Amino acid sequence: MTKSDRTALVLGATGGIGGETAHALSRHGWKIRALGRSGRPANSPDSWEWVKGDALDRDSVVAAAKGTQAIVHAVNPPGYRNWAALVLPMIDNTIAAAKATGARILLPGTIYNFGPDAFPVLREDSPQRATTHKGKIRIALEQKLEAAARKGVSSLILRFGDFFGPKAGNNWFSQGLVKPNRPVTTITNPGAKGIGHAWCYLPDAGETFAQLTDREAELSNFERFHFRGHWDEDGSEMIAAIRRAAGNNGIPERGLPWWLLRLGSPFSETLRELYATRPLWRTPIDLDNTRLVRFIGNEPHTPLQTAVETTLRGMNCLSEGERGALGNHQDKNETR
Repeated sequence: MTKSDRTALVLGATGGIGGETAHALSRHGWKIRALGRSGRPANSPDSWEWVKGDALDRDSVVAAAKGTQAIVHAVNPPGYRNWAALVLPMIDNTIAAAKATGARILLPGTIYNFGPDAFPVLREDSPQRATTHKGKIRIALEQKLEAAARKGVSSLILRFGDFFGPKAGNNWFSQGLVKPNRPVTTITNPGAKGIGHAWCYLPDAGETFAQLTDREAELSNFERFHFRGHWDEDGSEMIAAIRRAAGNNGIPERGLPWWLLRLGSPFSETLRELYATRPLWRTPIDLDNTRLVRFIGNEPHTPLQTAVETTLRGMNCLSEGERGALGNHQDKNETR
């Protein structure tokens, strides 16, 4: 099979990681088929095929996956609502579709699977003993993939830190640090002073998935890789990059009022699950990408300043006159 004969079904193509992975796979010669409840969105590339359907409807997922070689499982319930009832049935449907077609499942992994006994450096074999409800569900999700692999259903888990990118979505950068469609006047920092944090620029994440799928013949039925991304050693680099992009080093930084989330927790599942992630911002958590680099050579890596400015422009947070630091250097990709 040639590269141009490969087709990937993308669940969650309108989201950040799903969309960027679809774009990257397309650049690498894949045909893209996307599943969506409303069909084709207005801003979709013309070359993508859209199939109307729902990730919670097994028959529509199985039908959409016919003739594909990969299924990108990048769907989650909005916010943190109703995770227990929706997340595992969705992966069961994707597994059923992969079993019917022979496609490999591509899953963006998270750090929520881990507890304090695995910190501060997460490796592929680190123990998964989550302390949060969401983390325990993510563990169960990955266990389903591992069990399916023993029955011949292939999967690839690529684990990331916190996402950011030009498509504003349900992530800490666009819903916490800054707000979409507004000038940057303040920066809200969920982290503690001096504590390191791992960030992942979404286009780099998508490119890494695409490079790994180019090596399909060398992958086992069940694979896990960790993506290091941008390691902010003391939590200050991301704040400084946002200020430079906005052209104002005086933009005030304020701490996230965690106490408000705690007060609202009894009345809101979303606030309760958000508050449960607080420990992940109170300790340094880094991802060891040794195995990934050994396998593909270099980890795709856009310079932080370029990534932050592109993100803020995509979120409509910068005016045309705010060139920030990007105006002083070329927009180039790096690898590491």
